[in-house]
Amino acid sequence: MEKILDKFLRYVSYDTASDPDSPTQPSTQKQLTLLNVLLEELKAMGINDATLDQYGYVMATIPSNTDKEIPPIGFIAHVDTSPDASGAGVCPQIISSYDGSPIVLNASANLVMNPADFPELADYEGNTLITTDGTTLLGADDKAGIAAIMSAAEYLMENPKIKHGTVKIAFTPDEEIGRGVDKFDVERFGAKYAYTFDGGQLGELEYENFNAAMARIEIRGRNIHPGYAKNKMLNALLIGMELNFMLPVDRRPELTQGYEGFFHITSFRGTVENASLQYIIRDHSFEKFKEMKKLLEEIVVFLNLKYGAGCVHLEIQDQYYNMCKQIEPHFHIVEKALNAIKAAGITPVVHPIRGGTDGARLSFMNLPCPNIFTGGHNFHGKMEYIPLESMQKASEVVLRIIEEYTKT
Repeated sequence: MEKILDKFLRYVSYDTASDPDSPTQPSTQKQLTLLNVLLEELKAMGINDATLDQYGYVMATIPSNTDKEIPPIGFIAHVDTSPDASGAGVCPQIISSYDGSPIVLNASANLVMNPADFPELADYEGNTLITTDGTTLLGADDKAGIAAIMSAAEYLMENPKIKHGTVKIAFTPDEEIGRGVDKFDVERFGAKYAYTFDGGQLGELEYENFNAAMARIEIRGRNIHPGYAKNKMLNALLIGMELNFMLPVDRRPELTQGYEGFFHITSFRGTVENASLQYIIRDHSFEKFKEMKKLLEEIVVFLNLKYGAGCVHLEIQDQYYNMCKQIEPHFHIVEKALNAIKAAGITPVVHPIRGGTDGARLSFMNLPCPNIFTGGHNFHGKMEYIPLESMQKASEVVLRIIEEYTKT
């Protein structure tokens, strides 16, 4: 069997960044390169029904080899990397037996990962760390998840005496831009329950996430020569700033944690005559989520009364909801994951996701789908890293979950 490290290093060599401005699915053709590689690897293992469809979904089945009645269980990871940082030409650095000292990622750029800034590094002394070279992201989000699932699948295929139920595998595109399961065919996939391997630190298990919406605001100003603008000019930029400062200051990402939600301005562009703003709105409580959207609507009404009807236009689009509502009726899937993590010698770390996963949307598509760690840290940036031992444990947890269902 190929070592999980070799798989991971090979997968991150492919640039698979998704593109939020592309109308196609997958949003970038380069994702299909890795998807085709994964398809051929699955077939080479002897998984003969592996397919890749027109939308960029790889699906495969390892058939049950037991007479027990065991529900089909799915394992899912995404191939795309975040467009927030370059994923081209990734050159990982491998640090064996990490000694706890600062890690120089890129000397010429004076980019150093210091334990004083990232205290969790102390947890990994003695581990093998895989880091970036300080010029790109690493791609552990979510190629570590892919490596964990592929290694577990290979192990099952190489060891047919291990009894298991039907195992379903899927690799998806475009998760990072919120479109990862837009065309995912749950019925064709065929799993009754599933797990995304797309989490962070060792032991992490998540079955709660934000309710999420995107808000787009267009402001129409009125440009007049500034020397003669009194009582005539409407500066769209200033109106946008006014709107932003009417939102609660303590509900910004940098000031929130745990279950606390936020308004996050992601874009502000324009001129005196026209301006546009984009926000993401997040909260774990559905009632608070509704209140936040209502507040933004009320602010827009106020500004239109102040500056004239039609000055400010708001469009809010819900993106996903808290999967807890869909998972709690099937809580045994969380309990089995907890048992599997403990059986792998790991202390579970259960907390809400301050974000979302494909699993959140799949849970509302009648496929309950908690999220499990891969071991990575500092995703989406040049300081991303992953301990090899954590990724190995993630692969073990895949196998332990499969084992848990044979006990049913």
